[in-house]
Amino acid sequence: MNKVPQTVAIIMDGNGRWAKAKGLPRTAGHKQGAEQIRVIALAANRMGIKKLILYAFSTENWKRPEDEIGYLCKLPGIFFSRYIKELMENNIRVTFAGELERFPESTQKVIRKAVDQTKENTGLNLDIAINYGSRRELLLGMQAYAQEVAEGKRENNLTEAEVAQYLMVPEDIDLLIRTSGEERISNFLLWQIAYAELIFTPVAWPDFDETALQDCIDQFNHRDRRYGGLTS
Repeated sequence: MNKVPQTVAIIMDGNGRWAKAKGLPRTAGHKQGAEQIRVIALAANRMGIKKLILYAFSTENWKRPEDEIGYLCKLPGIFFSRYIKELMENNIRVTFAGELERFPESTQKVIRKAVDQTKENTGLNLDIAINYGSRRELLLGMQAYAQEVAEGKRENNLTEAEVAQYLMVPEDIDLLIRTSGEERISNFLLWQIAYAELIFTPVAWPDFDETALQDCIDQFNHRDRRYGGLTS
């Protein structure tokens, strides 16, 4: 029986290379990449995936050229102004993981508005990882825990099961996909992917469609997930 992974994370890679191959500016790749967020979110919702975490902007992406960063900061406004109605009609809830404070106020406002507008929806949770880095997430979580201990709010007895409550993404990941052929994690959900199935596809993100997602899920279903145990 085919099973649908409940939590899927995608490193959306290849926008720039896709654009370069077509003789287009990198911004054209990012624009098409934003279109694919809609395509994949709707597909994941139809498939019954509960949470989809998309790596949209990492803490390391600030090293990119200023004009590219400026365009990326505008994309949430373009995306949500065009598709928020469709997300609402499909019962999709928007959340985010990361530190929004570094972005322009206009970008923060757009994202927070989308979160508020969709907060009552009960379908797919579309979680946008923006200005997110897993090491930073773990550091902030450890600092929050240490502060609680110092203030006497809890004992110094943190368990492995409790770590998740200090993270931006509390769920374990079932399936992690990286597009465009690179085979590395790039500081994404390091704690949460401890037992995830990893798939690295050569398909660039702007070309990653419902068929490509279904192919990854088919591969997921052929994996034997033993969690350190033995096959029965």
